[in-house]
Amino acid sequence: MLFLGERAGGVGRYATELAGALLAAEPETQVHAFISRDAPAQLRRSPWAHSVRWVTLPVGLHRLPLHVAMQFAGLPPLALARGLDVLHSPANTGPVLTPGLASVVTLHDLIWLHHAAEWEASTRAHTTMRLLVGHCVRHADRVLSDSRASAEDIEQTLGVARGRIGVAPLGVTPPRPGQPRASEAEVRAHLGIAADKRVVLCVAQKRPYKNLGALVRAAAELGDDVVLVLPGSPTPHEQELRGLATQLGAADRVRFPDWLSDEQLEGLYGLASAFVLPSLIEGFGLPVLEAMARGVPVACSNIAALDEVAGEAALQFEPRRQEEVTAAVRRLLDDRGLAARLAARGYARAAEFSWKRTGKATLAGYRSAIARRRGSSPSAQVS
Repeated sequence: MLFLGERAGGVGRYATELAGALLAAEPETQVHAFISRDAPAQLRRSPWAHSVRWVTLPVGLHRLPLHVAMQFAGLPPLALARGLDVLHSPANTGPVLTPGLASVVTLHDLIWLHHAAEWEASTRAHTTMRLLVGHCVRHADRVLSDSRASAEDIEQTLGVARGRIGVAPLGVTPPRPGQPRASEAEVRAHLGIAADKRVVLCVAQKRPYKNLGALVRAAAELGDDVVLVLPGSPTPHEQELRGLATQLGAADRVRFPDWLSDEQLEGLYGLASAFVLPSLIEGFGLPVLEAMARGVPVACSNIAALDEVAGEAALQFEPRRQEEVTAAVRRLLDDRGLAARLAARGYARAAEFSWKRTGKATLAGYRSAIARRRGSSPSAQVS
């Protein structure tokens, strides 16, 4: 978890929850977490944190060469010295040449390959990622993915044998009773949204493959009583989205808040009339589950990964057809009976995706990795 910082996004959520998921699945498991000095302070305040053996390494996220060197060269001997069975890299790349212990890497998606220019402008970064991931999938004892759709993509695109790939779907944590949440009045004041406006929410990185332009176009067609909120760290694409909203005469109907606190985001979910995710590609689609767990009716793209996550609990549309996107948002806003039914289905659907389930599937992946390394059946204990 050396990469984990304050704004690590969906992969950061996965890494943050993983240790607790493993312990929930099998409390006797020994979990050693290698973190940098820039790791979020709240990580060690998690309910399960006292059961984790924390190792803080003297590297920071701002010193990338040293950080990468520690990750690839420093971690294997540290893990071996601590008597571990498996070294798991949870963020797409990591050390897989690990003499004396099994290696597992979670490859969340191939967005960095299919939409390379949108993922990162630097061609050097594309080359580096291809080399690192190629090395990892060739040499890791087990590759984990978040969804069957992602596993199939890894198999077909990278040529990894399907038998070497395990699927460990992500989980979602419902809000706790009494969990701090900004009030509706506070959120509306912070975002400049009047009390009589309905809110459409999308939590996604502001990158072209998230297809947020389709939501901006929908907002322009839905009338001035609807406000679209797109929170998240600014990107160059955000300026394109702002320009599109201005061009369509809808600049006053779209909000682009920077990173929101957990309390503000909970308050935003609480006042949202609809959650819509129009992505062109996903490895999983965790924001869909997070909205469902909070009772927000959901519409999303009909791509394979989101269909796998949402099932019958979301209104689905073809993301490249603007008329379908706009119609789906309008239905969620205007057909409150449908919205209520989807909200109820969403609660039930989200309940199927627990982090404990993620932990069980991940531990199964560890055992497969150990078996492959030792040439035995996958029944070894994990420590």
